[in-house]
Amino acid sequence: MRVLVTGAAGYVGYAVGRRLTAAGHEVTGLVRRSDRPLPPGVRPVIADLLDPIGLDSTLHETYDGVCHLAALTRVRASFTDPLGFFTANVQGTINLLQALTKVQPDGSPAPAPAVVYGSTAAVYGTPDRQPIPETETPSPTSPYGASKLAAEQLIRFHARTGGIGAIILRTFNVAGSVDGRRDPDETRLIPKALSVAAGHAPHLTINGDGAAVREYLHVDDLAAAYVLALEAARPGTDRVYNVGSGTGASVKDVIRTVEEVTGRSVPTSHDPPQPEPPLLVADGTAIRRDLGWRPERSALPEIIADSWAALLSRAG
Repeated sequence: MRVLVTGAAGYVGYAVGRRLTAAGHEVTGLVRRSDRPLPPGVRPVIADLLDPIGLDSTLHETYDGVCHLAALTRVRASFTDPLGFFTANVQGTINLLQALTKVQPDGSPAPAPAVVYGSTAAVYGTPDRQPIPETETPSPTSPYGASKLAAEQLIRFHARTGGIGAIILRTFNVAGSVDGRRDPDETRLIPKALSVAAGHAPHLTINGDGAAVREYLHVDDLAAAYVLALEAARPGTDRVYNVGSGTGASVKDVIRTVEEVTGRSVPTSHDPPQPEPPLLVADGTAIRRDLGWRPERSALPEIIADSWAALLSRAG
């Protein structure tokens, strides 16, 4: 397949491009700057999803599939810039879908591409039901989650016109490393804890007692799900899948595992508890049943060991 990956130089986008080339697909990576490294075999195309004229003129060829990963993703930042998040995540998606609508030389429309959209568990908000199934009614509590849900709905309605085939992948907490590329977002727990272990920060601040449970998914396992979804999407259809192991770990579990893997201590301090759900894990039954996906690298010690190795490699 000829596949376009948006956000191809990002943390998840890089892993997805790497998996796609390994599966034998011809991959083009859409990036905004030429200085961002891509996996071997991924051809770069420089364009901005918020520049529809430039985007349309840059995407000359038709694609059999698209993995749409370009987005703004920080939940807390979305509260101070909801306009920016909706512009990037919704308008950027509109511009992409319009650019994919090509006409062939004989005047007929190009074949409908498969579109796999990278969404988030933030669309669910804070449901009581755990683990969370795809049938849970979305109720996002942040501008980020709301913008991703709006983009999901746009893609699904567009698929029902026959213009694309769509699969939405909702993920929870992605971690780990491939090719020495670690998660660069140190607002997230595992990168923060490893930064403390490496001596880059004096301590890790925990909200409350550290009992809140979340699940963690290796970025390479997530990338494998994109390959399967891309190959399963059919024109005129749309599906939604949670991508997750269903196995949770508390903040205290993560800290303990970081100390065991690194052999270093992670000093902590405690802030008052925040209003957050005590447990958030995915019900991944559907993607296992329909696509045959299984997490292979998402045990917490392996995730942390890969992340730690990447951090040490970068430091060296």
